[in-house]
Parts: sequence; structure tokens; C-alpha cells
Amino acid sequence: MQPEPINDLSKLCIHTITTKPLSIEDAINKYASLGVSGITVWRDAYGPYTPSRIGRLIIDSGLTPVALCRGGFFPSANEKKREAAIADNIKAIEEAGDMGMPMIVLVCGADPTQPLALSREQIKHGIEAVLPHAEKHNVRLAIEPLHPVYADTRSAINTMKQANDMADHFNSPLVGVAVDVYHIWWDEDLQDEIHRCGNANRLFAFHVCDWKVPTSDILLDRGLMGEGCINIPLIREWVNSAGFSGFNEVEIFSEIYWKSSQDEFLEKIINAYRLYV
Repeated sequence: MQPEPINDLSKLCIHTITTKPLSIEDAINKYASLGVSGITVWRDAYGPYTPSRIGRLIIDSGLTPVALCRGGFFPSANEKKREAAIADNIKAIEEAGDMGMPMIVLVCGADPTQPLALSREQIKHGIEAVLPHAEKHNVRLAIEPLHPVYADTRSAINTMKQANDMADHFNSPLVGVAVDVYHIWWDEDLQDEIHRCGNANRLFAFHVCDWKVPTSDILLDRGLMGEGCINIPLIREWVNSAGFSGFNEVEIFSEIYWKSSQDEFLEKIINAYRLYV
């Protein structure tokens, strides 16, 4: 039996990567015209605009700036690459400050030529190096645990426990966790770790989409909410009860949807959001 739709879009945020074919200006205008409340901007979407100009476009549209994606990718066996990653994260923090974005999502990175434990230490070092800049610009850093299938190159942080442990290490109001259902729905400790995160005031972000069965591509075949096997309403309930009051961010990487009409896709997103989030 299909759930009853909810018409409240006051916490709906869409990532620009979700509607990748749209220019940043089109994305801002279309989201706002449909009653979407927030926007998370991916750095590949800037186009001809400066971060400060994008920030003005967002505010003028009535949307709320939610986050900038993405920072991270700290680990490497090559010292110069690690230094370059830190410099790029400092740049991202400055961009977020210029854009008026209160948060950066960290996809922390990994290097398959070295042990995961070493990559995690390098992630810790990277966050330590950029945290003073985050403090200067008052930008929060949200560590996003990624599904273990991405532990080779994308992230050595793969569970909520690992993300919570990393955030605990810093004990800073600017370092927390981004919960993405696509990456952590399978975790048997998920409810406890979500509440642990909320109790420490470190639950910074909540991302939604769905895991299609079967999936044709682990990265680029995410589904609309309700299109797969993730119990999104249950996880949303856990996040709610942990004290989260932020935006529900729709983040969908899909070659199928990117090839479709983005206007029709946005309508589907809103319908799915009303039913399942």
C-alpha cells in the first residue's frame, strides 16, 4: 500500500548534481519555481559564475544555501598529492564562505596502494590542517561515510561508527557527519550510531535517494526515493528522533535520469519526496 503524500516542501533540498544537465542558473530558477526550499551546489556546476555570484543568485531566488560539495580526498601515498588536496580543501572552504554556504560535505578519499588505516590517519591529518580555515569562515565540515564498495579510492570512512569516531576526535562544533541513506542503509548499527551522532550535536546533513535492485552501476544508477530497497521512512524517523531538523537533500547520480527531461525528472523527485521522505 502506497503511503499518503505530504505536501510540505519546506525541508526539501536538491543537489545540483541530481539535475546535472542544468546550468547552475537554470537549476536555481527551476528549483525555486517548484517550491523547493534549499540547494546544495556541486563545485563542477559553477560554469561562468564566481562563488559569490552564485550565492547572490541563490539568495535572490528565495532558496536557502545548504552545502557545498565536495571537499575531502585527503589520502595519498604521494606527499605532494596530499598537500595539493589540503590546498584544494582550503580553496573549497573559501568558496563556501564566498557563496554563503554554511557547510562542506567531505568525501574523505582513499588510496588502494596503502592500508585503509593509513588512509584514515591521513584523513585525520587533512581535516586538522583545514579546520582553522573552516573556523575562520565559519563553515562546517560534514564527514560522509561511503558504502564499503568505495573503500578503494573514494573513502576509507565507510560506516557511521568510523565517521562518529573521526568527529569525536576533533570535538569541534564545526566537524560532524553527513548521513546518506545510499551508503549506510545496510549497517546493523545504524540506528544506534545515528542517535550517537545526534546526541553529540554532530548530525549535520541527511541525503536521500534509493538503491535499485538490481543496480546497473554502483555509482551512476541511483534511484528515486521509493524506487529501490532502502527503508527511507524508517531511517528518516531515526534521524528525526536523533534531533535532526535540517534539510532532506536529494542526491541522485543517474545516467538514466540525466538523459531524460529534467523538468519531468524534477516533478518525479517532488512526487517521490512527498511520498517517502
